[in-house]
Amino acid sequence: MDFLSSRRFISIVLAILIVLNLVLLGTLWWQNSRIPQKNEKATGTYKYKNKQSFFEKELNLTDTQSKQFDTLRRQHFQGTLPALVAISGLKRQLIQEAVKAEPDTLVIKSLSGRIGRQQAVIEYRLAWHFNSLSKVCTPEQRDSLQQVLERVTARPYKLKRTLFLKRIRLTPLRQGTATDQQKEQAEEQKEKIIQ
Repeated sequence: MDFLSSRRFISIVLAILIVLNLVLLGTLWWQNSRIPQKNEKATGTYKYKNKQSFFEKELNLTDTQSKQFDTLRRQHFQGTLPALVAISGLKRQLIQEAVKAEPDTLVIKSLSGRIGRQQAVIEYRLAWHFNSLSKVCTPEQRDSLQQVLERVTARPYKLKRTLFLKRIRLTPLRQGTATDQQKEQAEEQKEKIIQ
């Protein structure tokens, strides 16, 4: 009789597989049910601290100030989240209306206005969030905070403006009175006729 096809060999292999499966399940259960140790908590905090290190570096914040900044940031996010969700839903409705064969301009105007009001709420909350952050800072840090916030908030606008200006060549606005502009237009038309 062949050893590999014997009943005893198959029984031993099955018993080994069952024991290995039980060990694997026990290991998985142990990993999911145990309480994280002290050094694992420190690792998680360290990873999160790296996200805050931007303000710590720029403003030279103390540990207490960093914790206050973190608390304020969380509160701001939680307070702003409903407006962000509302904007997302309104934009979805706006897209659905805009792609129709014959979109209703009143609905589009209404949705756009509602999106604008929600965006205004976000900007208002952001201003008060900046105010809360500045209260945590020392007077010297407030100056640095203002510069940092201006850099951070102005950067996307500058980028969008640069991209927009590269795509579209804008004619410069004419300054002066209406009669001056009419005279310039008349002179331009005379030059075109002469040429």
